[in-house]
Amino acid sequence: MAAEQVQASGGAQAATTQLGDLPEACLAQAIALTSPRDACRCAAVSPAFRAAADSDHVWRAFLPPQLDRKPTVVLQPAPPAARSKSKSKKEAYLGLCDAAGAAALEGEDGGCRVWLERATGARCYALSARRLSLPWDDGEFCWKFAPHPRSRFAEVAELVDCTCLDIYGALPAAALTPAAPYAAYFVYGTADGGHRGLSYPDQETAVAVGGRVVARHAVCLRPDDAEAREFRGGGEDEPRRPRLREDGWWEVEMGRLGEVMTSAAGGEEVVASFEVLGWYPKRGLIVEGIEFRPVVHG
Repeated sequence: MAAEQVQASGGAQAATTQLGDLPEACLAQAIALTSPRDACRCAAVSPAFRAAADSDHVWRAFLPPQLDRKPTVVLQPAPPAARSKSKSKKEAYLGLCDAAGAAALEGEDGGCRVWLERATGARCYALSARRLSLPWDDGEFCWKFAPHPRSRFAEVAELVDCTCLDIYGALPAAALTPAAPYAAYFVYGTADGGHRGLSYPDQETAVAVGGRVVARHAVCLRPDDAEAREFRGGGEDEPRRPRLREDGWWEVEMGRLGEVMTSAAGGEEVVASFEVLGWYPKRGLIVEGIEFRPVVHG
């Protein structure tokens, strides 16, 4: 009889055991295998889950390895005034999700900046105009570099005058987060004094991985419907149009890479290019850079 009571007592105790009764270290280990978005959802389940989900163990797993393992290239730390003496790994993660304050890469001239996509932790990159290949066929004075109040970089490039316009930027495929779907974006503006040659619908973007073109699109940086009809007769497919960003720059999607698999790390590059196909005078384009960002749905 006593044995039966003990078994019944043990069975009742087992029945009331909850997932939240697991040690915090076990919960943290499981949550660290998910994503930043899932960790934030777990924090709303219960106080026990919140303690585990907000722990340094979880958010260290979402930070780029450069922060904790000190490879050759590391992220520059934030200025002393911006650092807290007791900054948690979650705070460090959220600080790296700000595109406007993206960290420069140590060893670079500030021409490449990286930040994290908040929901997934995938790495985002911005290449400055100094890091891009710009055409100089029309002479050394066809571009001028100068600071810009809205730019994250020390300088932007303004097109003074040219006839051949072909711009591209490259990034090692291994720098991108594996298995994340990426897209490339051309970020630009136009000069206060006006522009020329940017409204015609004979502009094209392309994205290649390891020398293989994976996307090609017709675009137009400054769409003008009347000018387009006069130039081409209005019979062609509508080119991609740009959008105005919250930071005041314009951007146009250059193309999607799909999922960059780990096997792409063997020295391959991702190259995004913008080209104006017509040979006629162009000026007034301000190039801020090219961004590589994961495509996030929902």
